[in-house]
Amino acid sequence: MRTGEKGIALIKSFEGFYSKPYKDPIGIPTIGYGFTYYLPDRRKVTMQDRPLTEHQATCMLQEILKGYESDVLRLVKKSLTQNQFDALVSFTFNLGGANLSKSTLLRKVNANPNDPTIASEFVKWNKAGGKVLNGLTRRRKAEAELYFSK
Repeated sequence: MRTGEKGIALIKSFEGFYSKPYKDPIGIPTIGYGFTYYLPDRRKVTMQDRPLTEHQATCMLQEILKGYESDVLRLVKKSLTQNQFDALVSFTFNLGGANLSKSTLLRKVNANPNDPTIASEFVKWNKAGGKVLNGLTRRRKAEAELYFSK
C-alpha cells in the first residue's frame, strides 16, 4: 500500500514547502516538506544547505514516505482503508514510527480500526517541545477526519 493523493495533500498542506533551510518550532534545521535529512545518505539538513525546487522536494517526499509507509504496514495488524492508511502515514511522518509503535492510537487501531474513539487518540499528539502547538492541533484533527472519511 502506498500513500494516496489525499494523504500526500494533507502532509504537504501542513508541512508547507520551504525551498531554503529554516528552523522548525523546536529549532531543528528543516527544508522542503518538513525534511530534517536528505536522501539517500540521510545527511542532516543544515542552515547552510542549498535551496530545493518544489519538484525536488516532491520527489524527496515520495521517497521518504516509503519508510513511514513501511512502519505503518509493519505495525498495523488489521486491514485499513486508503484513507485510514494515509492518515496514519501522515501521523508517522510527523512523529516517527517509534511514537506510533508505543501509542494508544496504534493499540486501538489494531483492536478495531473502526473504533470511533480513535479520533481522540490522534488529537492527544499536539505538542512539540512540551508545548501545545495550534498547527499540530489542526493537523491531528485533519488526520482524524481523513481517517474516518469515506
